Amino acid sequence: MEKRPLKVSSGSAASNTPASYHATDEKVRRIRRLSNDLVSITADQYGGSNLRSISVSSDDEMIDITTSGTMTEHTLGDHHHGGGGACGVYFSGGESLVSVDSDEIPGIGQYEDFHTIDWQRDIARDRMRHRYIVKRKQKSICDLVRGAHDAWSGWLCVLLVGLVTGGVAGVIDIGASWMSDLKFGLCPQAFWLNKEQCCWSWSSNETSIEDSRNCSQWMSWSEIIAESNTGAGAFIVSYIFFIAWALLFASLAASLVRMFAPYACGSGIPEIKTILSGFIIRGYLGKWTLIIKSVGIMLSVSAGLSLGKEGPMVHIASCIGNILSYLFPKYGRNEAKKREILSAAAAAGVSVAFGAPIGGVLFSLEEVSYYFPLKTLWRSFFCALVAAFVLHSINPFGNEHSVLFYVEYNKPFMFFELIPFIGLGIIGGVIAVIFIKANLYWCRYRKMSRLGQYPVTEVLVVTAVTAVVAYPNPYTRMSTSQLIYLLFSQCGTVKDPLCSYQFDPTLNGSGGLKPGEGLYWAVFLLILALIFKLVTTVFTFGMKVPCGLFIPSLCLGGIVGRIVGIGVQQLAFNYPHIWIFSGECSTGECITPGLYAMVGAAAVLGGVTRMTVSLVVIMFELTGGVRYIVPLMAAAMASKWVGDALGRSGIYDAHINLNGYPFLDSKEEFTHTALAADVMQPKRSEPLSVLTQDSMAFEEVEAMLKETEHNGFPVVVSHESQYLVGFVIRRDLNLAIENAKRTMTGLRNNSLVLFTTSPQSPLAPHSPPPLRLEKILDLAPITITDQTPMETVVDMFRKLGLRQTLVTHNGRLLGIITKKDILRYIKQIDNEDPSSVLFN
Repeated sequence: MEKRPLKVSSGSAASNTPASYHATDEKVRRIRRLSNDLVSITADQYGGSNLRSISVSSDDEMIDITTSGTMTEHTLGDHHHGGGGACGVYFSGGESLVSVDSDEIPGIGQYEDFHTIDWQRDIARDRMRHRYIVKRKQKSICDLVRGAHDAWSGWLCVLLVGLVTGGVAGVIDIGASWMSDLKFGLCPQAFWLNKEQCCWSWSSNETSIEDSRNCSQWMSWSEIIAESNTGAGAFIVSYIFFIAWALLFASLAASLVRMFAPYACGSGIPEIKTILSGFIIRGYLGKWTLIIKSVGIMLSVSAGLSLGKEGPMVHIASCIGNILSYLFPKYGRNEAKKREILSAAAAAGVSVAFGAPIGGVLFSLEEVSYYFPLKTLWRSFFCALVAAFVLHSINPFGNEHSVLFYVEYNKPFMFFELIPFIGLGIIGGVIAVIFIKANLYWCRYRKMSRLGQYPVTEVLVVTAVTAVVAYPNPYTRMSTSQLIYLLFSQCGTVKDPLCSYQFDPTLNGSGGLKPGEGLYWAVFLLILALIFKLVTTVFTFGMKVPCGLFIPSLCLGGIVGRIVGIGVQQLAFNYPHIWIFSGECSTGECITPGLYAMVGAAAVLGGVTRMTVSLVVIMFELTGGVRYIVPLMAAAMASKWVGDALGRSGIYDAHINLNGYPFLDSKEEFTHTALAADVMQPKRSEPLSVLTQDSMAFEEVEAMLKETEHNGFPVVVSHESQYLVGFVIRRDLNLAIENAKRTMTGLRNNSLVLFTTSPQSPLAPHSPPPLRLEKILDLAPITITDQTPMETVVDMFRKLGLRQTLVTHNGRLLGIITKKDILRYIKQIDNEDPSSVLFN
């Protein structure tokens, strides 16, 4: 059967209210064509279209690139589907009604790699499918069951996504913890246990590993090899094993990424943002990417690199959501609907990464999602809830809170402390801007130089330097997560030089605590750790291994905050008679350095990512510090203001621009005065490549396809009039021509190519048969006039998800504006390189 008039791109579908009128016009046109061609479509043919199985044997089939059917075909179902039929014939998992006939053109309607989807077409198609289901619900029990299945299939899909995401996150947490401890030693009684589990399982009176010397069941490599845990020899043996394990884990991670899944490197959040905006990246959400990313992030974290697994968890959850969406073709074959599942999956990823389900929903809403209707909000909430429940059941952290950094502070913050909290926000914003600029410079150098040709070598060099420098400092030797927990903790719950205070009975007349010598040495080591973490994170983020940025950012801010907190505490100790320290602060015990560490961590992370609301919620869910929302809010806003003042965008948006992805940020305002005629291509003096509806020969169309690289062609009445008829996408035109060469007899170079059912002049008696392509023509493309302000055009692209729009003057075609043209124009007026926009 013929395929529908294709909604060519994101810009070619009807917008909002007019969509229904365009759909109705398409119904009338299609019915007339069908009656003219005497096409008979049976109910069994409709059913047969949905009996095709969904193959998931390769990445190309596992990711979001394939759609089949449009709302036009649903129109066919409304008008031509007769009879009831057996259960399961018409729909599979709520799939849209797609008719298949013997003369179907294979591949029509699929999206090309690195292209933008057509939001309006996909949404209108789903609405038509839903209307068809509602209309048929009263006809039979099977149709009623089918309608119910369609209604709850979305909830079932996000339920499965939450279950699988929680399970995968538990495995990753347990595996990363075990391999991280493997660098230091082994549990001889049960090698599969990490240090904490070894001590808990084999010693009844040892319930904590805060002091590693208390755990007799765990043996370090120096004890196993040199049978000693002290002295220079033991230190050297442990040092060598630490470096060797780090290099082994890093080389495995880099090799797996290079050989099996190149898309598994990096954080994944910039690409997820771009995909959720409607972009297609073939293979990015495939099964191999899921497997290698899950294994690779465990290896990368265990190697001791300055990275975290929380960012990649969003990518992993999105892979799970994409794969499971194919179990429900309602989502698997509709790109706009699929992105609702991906938004919910992103929320589940943050939920299991931090144990913060509410923060995950807000993160998906604020940071990554482009289209977030209320229904998606509810499903994201449910998905994050299920994922957090599964992770809590697995209990990978060995506590009842399901978060690694749970702390309990027994003192409220004082009002005057808002001043240092805001100061921490300013410092965090400055550190974030320094990091973003340095990391972008290094990533740009990596892309432009020969360094990018040796990704595994780069990973090994960075890992070797990191391991060699990190081991002597106890605060860089431990894992970043353990360091953050130590920084957040208040004294009395941990044993560390950071808490080396001594009681002085003469202090302030009534006695009090004063800092010991170990505290100053610990602060000096923290300053060294801050410099080391900042420098190594600049070089690590962007390497060809899975790497996240949340944990390193929290670590940098936690170190700064702890140092500032200790400084404020020392002021209270040394100057107790200042009015702000009077009362209960006279001994300095009202100051909690761990709280400052938590606020500083939020400040740096907020400055790096530019998150605000979701960041505050994630932080108090991450630590349990609900009573400290006001300090977190103050620091997050101060950090964002400073970051926006010193740098234009956060790290994720900056990497989107670096990679040239066509992401039109809805948060930015277009303030420049211009008209559509100033941006459209081609300019008024340049020729425009067009097709005519009934006067071009077959060889002329082929020649135009060979000579141009445009993704689509406007169809006009004639070259003289230039009155617009419609738009045809290049890919569909190529497929239709190839199909005609295979199946059509009598096709010659001088055969006419018709995009209309009623040509203006009748065909010659002995002329070769024409090639009729009106069925791949979009008869309702979005159009604007040449005097339309660009502010309006940009708003149309953002809010309607357009990919292109045609520019007319008095009904005559002048040119075309694509999403790529708008992005390049914005970069040009911002004095940036417009050629950095690489994709459509």
